[in-house]
Amino acid sequence: MLFKKKQKNKTETENVDIKEVVENSGLTHIAFIMDGNGRWAKRRSLPREAGHKVGAATFKKVVKYCSDIGIDTITVYAFSTENWSRPKREVDALMRLLDEYIKTANDEDEENRVKYIFLGDKEALGEELKSKCLQLEEFTAHYKKTLNVALNYGGRAEIVHAVNEALKSGKTEICEDDISANLYTANSPDPDLIVRTAGEVRLSNFLMWQSAYSEFYFTDVLWPDMSPEEVNKAIIDFSKRKRNFGGVKNA
Repeated sequence: MLFKKKQKNKTETENVDIKEVVENSGLTHIAFIMDGNGRWAKRRSLPREAGHKVGAATFKKVVKYCSDIGIDTITVYAFSTENWSRPKREVDALMRLLDEYIKTANDEDEENRVKYIFLGDKEALGEELKSKCLQLEEFTAHYKKTLNVALNYGGRAEIVHAVNEALKSGKTEICEDDISANLYTANSPDPDLIVRTAGEVRLSNFLMWQSAYSEFYFTDVLWPDMSPEEVNKAIIDFSKRKRNFGGVKNA
C-alpha cells in the first residue's frame, strides 16, 4: 500500500494509548528514511550542516521514544552509498556527527540498552571510525532491542553482497532464503512500517529486498521536526492497514 497521508490534527492521537496500539497492531520493526535536514536548514538561512546537527538530535529522541513504546527493532537510513557525492564539507560534518554519536552511545550504554548494528560497507569509513562501529556492535550485542544504522548503505549493493556471500558456500543455484540469510539485516525481521519524511515518496535504494511487504507512511514533516506525536500518527495509520502478504483473508 503506497500513498501519501494527509496530516491529521493533533487531537486525533492525543487520547490514544500508543503502547497498546503498538502491541495490538503487531508492529515490531519500524524503519525511517530521515529526509529534510538540508531543507530545514535552508528555510532558516542556515548551512546544511546545521540541519544535520538538529536532525541527529531528533534521531536520538525518536529512537528512544520508539523503544520506550515497545518497538523491538528500529532501522534508520543515516548515510547512503550515494551520499559520498555531496560536498566534502557536508560529508565531513556528517562523519563528525557519527563519531560524536558513537561516543555518546558508549557513554549511555546502560541507559539505552539497545543492540547496535551498522548496515552497509564499513571499509569506506576509514579504520578509526570502522573500529568504533565494530566496538559498539560488540559491546551492545547482548541487548534484545535492536537499532540498525544504515551507514554507507545501498539496497542494491546489499543484495549483490548477499548473493556473493551465498555463492561462497559452493552453491550453483541461489534461493530467496540464501539471500535473506546473507543480508546485513539477517538477524532482524523485515520492517513492518517504513516512514519517510520531507514529502518525498520513494525508497531511494533503502531496504529493497526487506521491504517487499512493508507498509509505507509518507509525511511532509522535515526530519528535524519529527516528534513523538508525528511517530504516533504513523503508527496509528499502520494499525488501520490490513496486511494480507499477498493472500486473501476471509475469502
